[in-house]
Amino acid sequence: MADAEQPQIYLITPAEVELSSFPDRLATVLDAAPVACLRLALTSTDEDRLMRAGDALREVTHARDVPLVIDRHWQLAERLGLDGVHLLDGARNVRAARKALGQDAIVGAFSGTSRHDGMNAGEAGADYVAFGPCAATALGDGSFADAELFGWWSQMIEVPVVAEGGLTAELVASLAPVTDFFAIGPEIWKAEDPAEALKTLASAIL
Repeated sequence: MADAEQPQIYLITPAEVELSSFPDRLATVLDAAPVACLRLALTSTDEDRLMRAGDALREVTHARDVPLVIDRHWQLAERLGLDGVHLLDGARNVRAARKALGQDAIVGAFSGTSRHDGMNAGEAGADYVAFGPCAATALGDGSFADAELFGWWSQMIEVPVVAEGGLTAELVASLAPVTDFFAIGPEIWKAEDPAEALKTLASAIL
């Protein structure tokens, strides 16, 4: 995940995928717009299913020079030869994942809406910190990561920041000056044409 002046797209898989068809669907989406990284974000905790998904998607992403990381399971990342891990608990496991995967791996951390947790993750060695959701929802306590948080982070912290959750074209356009990556998943997979949905969101970055 190279740094760039203009924010890049960080794609997230659906929580459930059909391995007989999803790799082809993913390939179409990856060919629709530049993508900096793909996150395998299945809710399944079945090791065999995660291994098969990792193998199938790695072929698609690596053919396009797109790094592939996996949610939570850094031991699987190592076994599958993936590019890293995305942690869902802030700074808690950043050092352990880094020790297991090495300095060249991508280790990212999701920190919700907490500036403090994000700073701790960055200090622990995370390659990026993700905040979200970026708009109010009925989930959780309704809190969200607003433009002020991203603006402060971009001014004060060198660790790249990712905006994730509830993104619309309008939000993408407004946050583009203060974020490094937009993590996009449900926003496109629920669309009839995910590739076109990704193009629409990507065009809002410009």
